[in-house]
Amino acid sequence: MITINGTGVPLPDDLRVTLLDLLRDGLNLSGTKKGCNQGACGACTVLVDGERVISCLALAVQYEGRSIVTIEGLGTAGSLHPLQQAFIDHDGFQCGYCTPGQICSAVGMMDEIRRGVPSHVTEDLASTTLTLSRDEARERMSGNLCRCGAHNGIIDAIFDARQEAAE
Repeated sequence: MITINGTGVPLPDDLRVTLLDLLRDGLNLSGTKKGCNQGACGACTVLVDGERVISCLALAVQYEGRSIVTIEGLGTAGSLHPLQQAFIDHDGFQCGYCTPGQICSAVGMMDEIRRGVPSHVTEDLASTTLTLSRDEARERMSGNLCRCGAHNGIIDAIFDARQEAAE
C-alpha cells in the first residue's frame, strides 16, 4: 500500500510500473507530467515523505508504506497552496506544462532550506541557518526546466511564498 494525497492505494501488480505511470495511468492524476521520461526535465517531480522525487525514474513498488503528494494534493481550487497562488501572482508559468513539477520541487526545496540542507552554491556549509539567495534558489531549482522562459517569475514566486510563510 502507498499513500497518495492522503489516500491508501494498492501497489501495482506489475513491478515494472513507474511511480509516474501509476499516478497518471493508474490513478488518473494527470497533474504530474511526463516530459522527457529520462529524469532530466523535472516535469514529473512529486514529494515522497516531503522530499523531491523524479517519478519517471522511480518504480512504484519502491514506495510501499510511504506518503506521496502530487500537485493535486497540495491545495484545492478554493484553497491553493501558497506556492500555487504565488505562481499565479508572479506569472511563474506560461504554457503550464512544467508548473506542477516546479511547484512540487519548490515545496521540497523550501523544506530543505528549513532543515539546513546545503546545495552546491551554499557559502557556509557549517551554518545551521541557510539564507536563500536568488542564486541559491536557481541552483536548487536547476533540475526543473521551463522551456517557455518563466524562470524569473518562478523565482519571484518562490521568494514571495517564502516571505509569506515567514510572516
